[in-house]
Amino acid sequence: MNSEKINKAIQEAKEGKQSAFNLLLNTYWKDIYHFQFSKTKNEDEAEDIAIKTFSRAFDKIDLYNPKFAFKNWLLSISHNILIDHNRKKKTETISINNSQEKGEIYRISDDAPSPEDRLIIEQNLAELLGYIKQLKPHYQEMIHLRYFQELSYKEISEAIGEPLNNVKVKLLRAKKLLTEIIKKEK
Repeated sequence: MNSEKINKAIQEAKEGKQSAFNLLLNTYWKDIYHFQFSKTKNEDEAEDIAIKTFSRAFDKIDLYNPKFAFKNWLLSISHNILIDHNRKKKTETISINNSQEKGEIYRISDDAPSPEDRLIIEQNLAELLGYIKQLKPHYQEMIHLRYFQELSYKEISEAIGEPLNNVKVKLLRAKKLLTEIIKKEK
C-alpha cells in the first residue's frame, strides 16, 4: 500500500473512523505479529502482544509523528510492550535438592498466586463481570470466549464463523469499550 493511502487512513483514524483502523490493522498485522513471533516463539503471546500494540497505537494515534514511518512507530510500540510483558513474567524460585549431586540446582516456576492475590482476584472478578455485562452482547461474547473459555483467535473465528481479522478487531474493540466503561465507573 502506498504512503498516500496510509497517511489518509491515519488521518481518518485520528477522526475515529473504524474503517481506517481496520485498514491499518490489516495492512500492518503480519509485520507486527511476525516481529513478536520472532521474539517470543509463541503464537498466543505474539498475537496477544500484537493486539496490545494496535490497541495502544489506536488509543495514542494523535501522538503519531508523520515524520517517521507508521510501521516503525508500530514496531517501537510493540517492542516496548514486549519489554513490559517480559518484566511481568512469573518469578522463579531456586530449589537445591540435597539428594542429587552436590551443587545441582533446579529452577521451579512459582505459578501459584499468593493468598493476597487470590483475595484480590475474587473481589475484582465480580466487579469485572458487572462491567462486562454493560457491553453489547456480541462484545460480551468475544470477551467470554477469549478470556473465560481461553480460546485462541483461530478457535473463536471458527466458533462464530467469522474471519480471523474480524475476530481480532472485534476483540480489540470490546477491550477498548470495556476499558472506557471501567474508567467511567472509577
